Amino acid sequence: MQQRLGGDLAYTTVITILTGLLAEGAVTRERSGRSFAWTSASDQAGLAAHKMRKVLDAESDREAVLAGFVTGLGPDDERLLRICWAGRGTTGKTERPWGCSSSCRWCCP
Repeated sequence: MQQRLGGDLAYTTVITILTGLLAEGAVTRERSGRSFAWTSASDQAGLAAHKMRKVLDAESDREAVLAGFVTGLGPDDERLLRICWAGRGTTGKTERPWGCSSSCRWCCP
């Protein structure tokens, strides 16, 4: 990992950063010999969603934050959000809605 980051960072710095990301659920680790193999816990979309949840969790007025976010969406994003929301159904089970071509992990398992 240190080599992939350019080698300018100290080993302890890299481990400190990875340990913080592990605590946040952004990475996972698996024993590999005497060390660990670190991998991303999610794809790019999942990491972006994780960041959005962190921002939302840090705010005291979740309703205002969500309302501001949804109000600022463009027509295409609003349509995608409606498709994802419709996929939640009334049974609480997540189902892939017709017409959803994305793999957002929320409505498209």
